[in-house]
Amino acid sequence: FQMITLGNLTPSSTVFFCCDMQERFRPAIKYFGDIISVGQRLLQGARLLGIPVIVTEQYPKGLGSTVQEIDLTGAKLVLPKTKFSMVLPEVEAALAEIPGVRSIVLFGVETHVCIQQTALELIGRGLEVHIVADATSSRSMMDRMFALERLARTGIIVTTSEAILLQLVADKEHPKFKEIQNLIKASAPESGLLSKV
Repeated sequence: FQMITLGNLTPSSTVFFCCDMQERFRPAIKYFGDIISVGQRLLQGARLLGIPVIVTEQYPKGLGSTVQEIDLTGAKLVLPKTKFSMVLPEVEAALAEIPGVRSIVLFGVETHVCIQQTALELIGRGLEVHIVADATSSRSMMDRMFALERLARTGIIVTTSEAILLQLVADKEHPKFKEIQNLIKASAPESGLLSKV
């Protein structure tokens, strides 16, 4: 009997993972501009709410560093990697240092490779994983959609940036509510997620 994961998020038990949002991927990834703008919102939200951020870059020597639009100020870790999954020894060590981590909010590229492999490794370690559908993409929409579907079936929570930010705030009386509200005033771009509807 598998317990359904409710996926309640609280800032004190959440870490954001930003995966491989690099310059070299800009021309190749579908809706990359939209993904970047949503990624920016998420990282601003993390800063406002004091949520640790872990960032990886896939082989930055060849693929360049994180795109300039994404502000990594205050990130707990920015690591180069060659492995597809973000779950590197340094990341595991950083997670071990954060008391009471329960939920990982994961976004970046590519949905069917690094995001999928990271999500499966994290869930295998007993963490709850939230994938931000409007902040992750692939070179092909087919790969992106099948990956989101597969991950949802494994009990990973596939959700949106606005749902996550408001869940973290939870109450309009939250001291940061107004600032978070400003981040989401304009709805996040749909980034092709509804093209089938």
